Amino acid sequence: MTHIRLLKAGPPAGERDILIVGAGLAGLFLALRLAPRKCTVIAPAPLGEAASSAWAQGGLAAALDPLDTADAHARDTVAAGAGLVDPVIAQLIAEEGPARVLDLIELGVPFDRTPEGALSLSLEAAHSVPRVARVAGDLAGKAIMGALTTAVQASSHIELVEPYRAVGLLQDDNGHIAGVIARDAKGGLNPMTARETVFCTGGSGGLFRVTTNPPESRGDALAMAWGAGALVADTEFVQFHPTAMDVGLDPAPLATEALRGEGAVLRDSKGELFMARYHEKAELAPRDEVARAIDSEIKAGRGAFLDATEAVGDAFPAHFPTVFAACMAAGIDPREAPIPVAPAAHYHMGGVVSSTWGRSSLDGLSVCGECASTGAHGANRLASNSLLEAVVFAARIAERLSASELGNPGPSRAEVPNELAPDDLLSLRRDMASKCGVVRNGKDLQELVSTIDEQIEAHGPVHALQASRLIASAALAREESRGGHFRSDYPATAPDAARSFLDTHSRPIAKEAV
Repeated sequence: MTHIRLLKAGPPAGERDILIVGAGLAGLFLALRLAPRKCTVIAPAPLGEAASSAWAQGGLAAALDPLDTADAHARDTVAAGAGLVDPVIAQLIAEEGPARVLDLIELGVPFDRTPEGALSLSLEAAHSVPRVARVAGDLAGKAIMGALTTAVQASSHIELVEPYRAVGLLQDDNGHIAGVIARDAKGGLNPMTARETVFCTGGSGGLFRVTTNPPESRGDALAMAWGAGALVADTEFVQFHPTAMDVGLDPAPLATEALRGEGAVLRDSKGELFMARYHEKAELAPRDEVARAIDSEIKAGRGAFLDATEAVGDAFPAHFPTVFAACMAAGIDPREAPIPVAPAAHYHMGGVVSSTWGRSSLDGLSVCGECASTGAHGANRLASNSLLEAVVFAARIAERLSASELGNPGPSRAEVPNELAPDDLLSLRRDMASKCGVVRNGKDLQELVSTIDEQIEAHGPVHALQASRLIASAALAREESRGGHFRSDYPATAPDAARSFLDTHSRPIAKEAV
């Protein structure tokens, strides 16, 4: 059985200097910032329809209040990251964040305002002060993507190609990345060459059975970049959002963190509060702590329910329209009844290693957004820092590329593996959820890695399998509990904090102290 097709392409066409793969917040903001330099954006679906950014409910964190500071925001980011956040990167995104919010306002994003006209900022878990800019309560992602989509469609320097999905990374004999192989709607494979390729493809949540991500988010960029020799880091750190709505939908609707910021509480099936037993900050504890508490309550048979009947009540339709609509569609009126919740794979802190200017370790390849590992999130992302990181690094990549003389790769080729059949993909997602989920152990992880290896032997280096193996093997190698990575057989946190890196055989090759 042939598992891989080898495709070849000539040198990049002169008119396509910059190819942006992905059309979420990172990709579209980058494309707009590149003006007037021409660029091409490829998207797997019409703008906004397959992007996690559009589903973001909480908002964008930035030190926008006169009493807040970038230093305070950076400290909160470092504290939430459980020892693995790069403090230089935390300071960088905190300092540049407010200017990026102003950029979004100029693009037409209608962030919530106070009666006096100032930005209305919300408090979310592990932030020391309110600093999350929102839109209509829980519509930030949708509103931001709407504004960016309008701007992109009106921009003459941006070529938009859809629906195309990158399935292979073109690379010349010197290792320079020269574009991608993209699959079109009819299944055809199309070489798309470029002098600089930027991955803005999102995360890996679709590798898990229960996720808040679009199902297409299955770690493709991680697998392709690693397969081409890029350095990847911290792949074991998957953030499970504690309060996905447990109503049997795939993907699971999200009950935003902002609900708990407004005073919503977690109860068991008997109506009793339980978070204070797990953490002194109760409902406002870091996400990993809340996720494990809810996971424990569910496994103990007590269930978990988010009760906003008093904190939000009749204001639900106006203040949290997305959550309200999802609840009503599931037959739950959140004004009167608690919402059943469960943890769901939500955000991948690890990814392709990025420099402070968005460069990967491969010539000709930059990375931005969730598929990148910048050092901003460590072992546990601070709430609403994901949109912040995306716009800050998109702007930095644009600044670097706008006036740069780009490389000129030679004739190139790409390996395009098969895709998993739906039943095999579902089996993988179930295994990842049960053996590499909120609580992990060495026995399950070893079994998972062995199973994935068998599947790779049978089906070839499928991207979903490769990305899953990168996550599972790193989780097996990290014999401690830290942030979003919790090992029941190693519940303590090691005294020395270190980031982990993987070689092309998914083996740990180095740990770098932070």
